[in-house]
Parts: sequence; structure tokens; C-alpha cells
Amino acid sequence: DLVGLAERIRERAPLVPKAAQARIEKRVADLARQPIDPARLAQEAAILAERSDITEEVTRLASHLEQASEIGRRSEGVGKAFDFLLQEMNREINTIGSKAGDIEITRSVLTAKQEVEKIREQVQNIE
Repeated sequence: DLVGLAERIRERAPLVPKAAQARIEKRVADLARQPIDPARLAQEAAILAERSDITEEVTRLASHLEQASEIGRRSEGVGKAFDFLLQEMNREINTIGSKAGDIEITRSVLTAKQEVEKIREQVQNIE
């Protein structure tokens, strides 16, 4: 389910910046073939690793899932609210997928997209 997928992504999220930094260091070392200032390399790698951090997106996705649970308990105005929330979930999931660079997270993202689409179809039936 979508909550389980979000949890799996959240668990792997701390690994993403470290993996990005390692990939960057390897690429730079392969390209440079000359001495590199370790401090400068660390600074650049940290900047790029920060860009690959998916913590905010994971937090927002969890918040959207909580909101979805609240909306599901309502009796009125469910369709439009769910539709908007599903758009937001999809946006967070897409951003996670594009930033992560982790195969397990990518798999979870693909499955999460399918789950969001299934929910969207169900919501359209409610309206």
C-alpha cells in the first residue's frame, strides 16, 4: 500500500546523499587524474549531496497521506479534496524519484505512482 511504500522510501532516504557523494567523488577522481584539493572536493560533493536529499519530500508525502486519511473520514467534499491531494502526492513522488538515484527507492516510486493512479480512479468513481 501507499503508506508502506512511503515508509520504505523514508527508511532509505538517509542513504541517498551518502551514495551521491560517493558517486561524485569517484567521477571526479576518474576525470581529474591529477591531485584534487580534498577540501574543495568535499565542499562540491556536499552541495550536490544536499541537492539529492529527499527528506523534505518524504515528510510532505507522509503529511499528504495523513490528510488523505482525514479526508476519507468525511462524508462530503471528498472527491475534489482527494483529487487535489493526489496531485500533490504525485508531485512529491516524482521529485523523490528524480532526486534519489537509488534503485530501491526508484522501485518504490514506480509502485507508488501505480497506487496513486488506482486511488485516482476510485476517487473518480466517487464523484
